[in-house]
Amino acid sequence: MTRLLLTSVFLLLTAVINAQKLNLDDLYRQVDQEIEHFPEYVAQYEQQIAATRTDYQKAKTQQERYRLALALYEQYRAFQNDSALAYLNRAETLARQMNQPAQVGDIISRAAFQCSTAGLYNEALAFLRKVDKTQLDTLGLAHYYMAQMHVYGELGYYTQVSSMREGYYEKQAAYRDSLYNVIDHNSQDYMMQRILELLPQKRYQEATDLSDRWLKDMSPESRDYAIASYYRYLIINNQMNPEQAEYWLCQSALSDIRHAVMDQASLLALAEKLNDEGELTHSYHYIRFTWECNNRFNTRMRNWQIAPILNVIDSNYKEQLARNTQVLTTSVIVVSILAVMLLGLLFFLHRRNKQLDVARQAVSDSNEKLAALNEELKSTNAQLSDKNDEFALLNSQLSESNRVKEEYIGRFMSLCSQYIDKIDDYRKMVNKKMKDKELDELYRLSKSTALKEKELDELYENFDSVFLHLFPNFVEDFNGLLQPEMRLKPRDDNRLPTEIRIFALIRLGFEDSSKIAEFLHYSVNTIYNYRARIKNGAIGNRESFEQRVKQLGLI
Repeated sequence: MTRLLLTSVFLLLTAVINAQKLNLDDLYRQVDQEIEHFPEYVAQYEQQIAATRTDYQKAKTQQERYRLALALYEQYRAFQNDSALAYLNRAETLARQMNQPAQVGDIISRAAFQCSTAGLYNEALAFLRKVDKTQLDTLGLAHYYMAQMHVYGELGYYTQVSSMREGYYEKQAAYRDSLYNVIDHNSQDYMMQRILELLPQKRYQEATDLSDRWLKDMSPESRDYAIASYYRYLIINNQMNPEQAEYWLCQSALSDIRHAVMDQASLLALAEKLNDEGELTHSYHYIRFTWECNNRFNTRMRNWQIAPILNVIDSNYKEQLARNTQVLTTSVIVVSILAVMLLGLLFFLHRRNKQLDVARQAVSDSNEKLAALNEELKSTNAQLSDKNDEFALLNSQLSESNRVKEEYIGRFMSLCSQYIDKIDDYRKMVNKKMKDKELDELYRLSKSTALKEKELDELYENFDSVFLHLFPNFVEDFNGLLQPEMRLKPRDDNRLPTEIRIFALIRLGFEDSSKIAEFLHYSVNTIYNYRARIKNGAIGNRESFEQRVKQLGLI
């Protein structure tokens, strides 16, 4: 009973892990798809900015222009750094013209925060020195303290002088305490700063509870959902849960991409994490995309962050490509050796057939009978050789799919082996009957066409099976090109009618009616009549019918 319980628990855990892995695979596919659609999202977002910019230019009052300048700053804040700062500067000018000192200080604080985000720390501190705190309202104070806290936190993180780091962090903590006194504790800014404060203290449960409350009030369609998801990732990543961390990082990246965010922090972290896990293809794709976005956002801070990661990922990716190239080269050499061995085997078999011909000619009593049999064997061998050439040509022409090549080569090799065995069995049977003087029986066998008909039927059965396996929807798509009364159906045993088999050969590259007739053992006129009758029943232009058939089932 205990063993059964343990087994059930193990299977349940395995299912959960596999489901999580599948969910991550789906998320990565979504990220790849959204990156492909990113230009569309950017175009839509630029249209929104253009509409706001038009309203700004048409605004008749300074107050309205001030409001729209701030709106344009918000739109540019994570899209293009230079433009965001430019519209903050316009808003500051308008606030001064309207004699609104509280708004002037608020805007300067926002500009300082934007500068520190972009790595412009001296400029940020210069902006903050211009702010008169006594003239700020509550919102302006919140922006002022956040800007001070952010710039000193960044200085502490990136400084190369260890003796100054602690002083920067002390100032950051002091401004954080001041921020808590004026900010709404249900706001997003408070939750962000509080989580960042809790994580170094390893107070993960408090941080998780705060994140739960934050995400509960956040719509997945909103632009800020990326920020909430990213902070959830930070919490889980500190708890060493890599799969859950990747899940939230993917959610954040998806939201950033869909909202045309150019300051791609989430995708940068995701690229670095995938590189550590050895997923170099995705990692390289994401870091290149992040680099391109950052160039449009135009901040040196992200360049500093991305450049070393990009170099590592690029180096790893090139090493993987080199290894793959080496494996491919080795595979080509092995396949070439196998091809040479196969040609040698075919040459050996050809010489053996000639030796058998000489032996048969030496038997005067059955010279004509054995000569006829030998001709039949040579004819069969020639047919096999012709089919080999046809399949080889077909294989080279069907570059659209390695799957077609592998399927036909595999089936052809099997048929060759079977035919060689059959020929050898036939030789043994003839040899035995010659020894036993059963010449009449040999004469009867050589006159019969049953063997040929059986082999042809088996050849067609193999052809139908392989073709329907490679192009399972061919019959349905083919009938879609015909008038309803001309449509054809396979037999109950999935054998193709002659008409469909003719156009199946055309689909595979056989255009010459004489070759199709040779393969199907019909006259050329019969094949021509079949083709003409089917084309007469085509929907649309009959002259382009065969060209449309060649496009069916493209892989």
